[in-house]
Order: sequence, then structure tokens, then C-alpha cells
Amino acid sequence: MIYIGIAVLILAVESAVKFLIETLGQEGKRVPFFKGKLFLTKCHNNGAFLNFGQTKKVVVKAVSIVLTIGAFLIFSFTLGRHGKRLLKLALSMLLGGALSNTIDRMSRGYVVDYLGFNVKNKKLSNIIVNLSDFFIVAGALLSVCTVEEREKEELDYAKT
Repeated sequence: MIYIGIAVLILAVESAVKFLIETLGQEGKRVPFFKGKLFLTKCHNNGAFLNFGQTKKVVVKAVSIVLTIGAFLIFSFTLGRHGKRLLKLALSMLLGGALSNTIDRMSRGYVVDYLGFNVKNKKLSNIIVNLSDFFIVAGALLSVCTVEEREKEELDYAKT
């Protein structure tokens, strides 16, 4: 039950932040914080990560829906299994972020991004993301780590 709560919490917090950014923010205006290392801004992302596929909105929506449903099914299947806490955590993070961005795409037609990094590299400083992106990446990486750990356990077991 806690893993469902994590996914719902990610979705709720991200929805609230995106609502605030949409209502209070002026698109393109950068507001620095964290000693100027980060900035908040409002950015409408019509594509996937890094605006990939922004000219193919229908395809991006369809892929987003399919991947979110896939994440939900894997999460649901894993939820009923004993143990696997790290994998359940990873999938709850991934699902919470995926749901948030997919809901944005379906309801707004774009994803609200708002967080950037003040770095010297011009290309990197133009990348704007949201918390959902972080949870999707962190959940995916954590999932891969749990698969590698399971394979290592299976190899160790086979040696005995």
C-alpha cells in the first residue's frame, strides 16, 4: 500500500507544482534560487524529453499512454509479490512521474516543465525539466539496478 501512496504523492505534488507554475509563472522568465545554481521558469514542452518529437504530438501522446499503461501493469504485477521492495519503490517513482506527464499531455496538450540549471554550457542551461522527469529517470535506473542485483543473486545461487 505504501508504494501506491508514493506514486500518488508524486502525482499530487507534481500536479500542484505545475498548477502553480502555470498560474503564476511567465513563460521564459527565469527566477534563480539555490544560490543561483537552479532557476524556475515556465516552459511548455510539446514533445517528449528535450522536446523530442515535438512536431509529432499524436505519436508522443500515444507512446506516452502505452508506456504509462505498461508501467502500471508491471507495477500492479510486482505489487502482489512478496519482497521486491526496491523494485516496488522504483516502479512507484517511475509510475508517479509517468502519470503526471501523461496527464499533462492529455489534458493540456503539452507537459509543463519548470526547472533549469545555471551552468556555463549554453546547451545544458537551456534544458528545462520537471520533477516527474527526475522520478522517471530515477525509477528506471533503480529498476535496472534491481534486475542486475537479481541476476547476480541467481548466478551466486547457481554456483552453489
